[in-house]
Amino acid sequence: MAPVWPKVVGYELVQQIGGGGFSNVFRAVHIEDHRVAACKVIMLTESSTEKERKTIEKEMRVHSALKHENVLEFISAVVVELKHKHQYIPGIYMLLELAAGGDLFDKIAPDVGVGDEVAHYYFNQLISGMDYIHAKGVCHRDLKPENLLLDVAGTLKISDFGLSAVFKLKETGRTRPLTERCGSLPYVAPELNSDEPYQAEPIDVWGIGVILFTLLAGNTPWDEPTEHSPEFRRYLSGAIFQEVPWNRIGPDALSLIRGMLTIDPNERLTLEDVFQHSWCIRPSQLLNAGPSALADKLTESLRVNGDLGLVSPNLAGEQNEDEDMFSGSHNTQFTQSLMLFSQTQSGVRYTPHLTRFYAALGPTLLMPLIQESLEGLNVRCKAAPPREGQDGPLRLRIGGYDRRKMMFKGWVDVEKFSYRGAHGSFCVMQRDVGNPISWRQLWKALIISDAVEPHVLRK
Repeated sequence: MAPVWPKVVGYELVQQIGGGGFSNVFRAVHIEDHRVAACKVIMLTESSTEKERKTIEKEMRVHSALKHENVLEFISAVVVELKHKHQYIPGIYMLLELAAGGDLFDKIAPDVGVGDEVAHYYFNQLISGMDYIHAKGVCHRDLKPENLLLDVAGTLKISDFGLSAVFKLKETGRTRPLTERCGSLPYVAPELNSDEPYQAEPIDVWGIGVILFTLLAGNTPWDEPTEHSPEFRRYLSGAIFQEVPWNRIGPDALSLIRGMLTIDPNERLTLEDVFQHSWCIRPSQLLNAGPSALADKLTESLRVNGDLGLVSPNLAGEQNEDEDMFSGSHNTQFTQSLMLFSQTQSGVRYTPHLTRFYAALGPTLLMPLIQESLEGLNVRCKAAPPREGQDGPLRLRIGGYDRRKMMFKGWVDVEKFSYRGAHGSFCVMQRDVGNPISWRQLWKALIISDAVEPHVLRK
């Protein structure tokens, strides 16, 4: 008998929702308790090293000690060793809170960003979570859009502590400088370009500054904070502040961004300074607005540029109830307003990705056009076997590099869909690795490509 996924403290792995290579993320359900979680699985193979295991164990130790409203909750973990491989799939299974609202940055129009109010609302949650993390003596070291998730009510959750480090002993308050070079180039602080040890807290503040800019501008400010980047050179000279999008950012928010993106870490704003900045301390207009208003405000730029009309066109036909008994766990005013449900062949289904569309062609005709269009955009493509037997969707594994030279990887799934008595396709682009904003740009480029565009259904 083929090995199966184990139960993890009563949770069964039911649907893959992300990941690739050596780690996958599944939706996991606890049948008896009617609870839903996410399960991150790091595969164990004969070639897994002791060093790799120690790194994962450190991540679990750090993450499990953090309990805060704005930190993704670590629930439990189990390890299935190789000696049990005939019965179960070997791996380290981390059970985490399910961020049913999906990625924060999946809802942001590229090169547009979100309004000042939405940025203010989520930025204050981000600094609240990071202040707690630092107080626990932990430095995140990998703050970037893809590590900021939303729960079912739209609350921000900081995730992925794989590169984190303990820099302060809680007992004595003593701190230590860090030496390991890590992080993603568009978000790392410039002091990581040297071989000198660096202070922990200022590098997270720099990452927070880049995230605030990205919320307001809809893109990162540069590809790397070095002389190799023309944009960073113009930042150093001050010339960039006369250019779009910097000149669109209000003076208050701009002074805060510049304070966090101060080159000298000793001169950079601390989190305490950030909390007291005039842009942060003003009352939030969204705090008591309710989940629907928050979702509408968050996706406003996607509504204006027409993206939401592609995600959820008006489709005729019966709205069947979702066959998934656990969809209720995702079905809130916030997730409904975000359009995180899709009409599929089997009814209404929870789909956390807003990078999806419907087409008037069947899957076998549409998929070659998708592959041809993506390859024309310099995306590597490889056909994959269906995930759920022969009746599952047609699948394409895709990867490449975005404008910021950041790697992306993901899947394109195309499945049958019936509408108005005719047959068509439902297509979802699911990102595993990479910036959600550049993933959205790729989705839009596919939709407006010459081969695919004539078949796309619009609102």
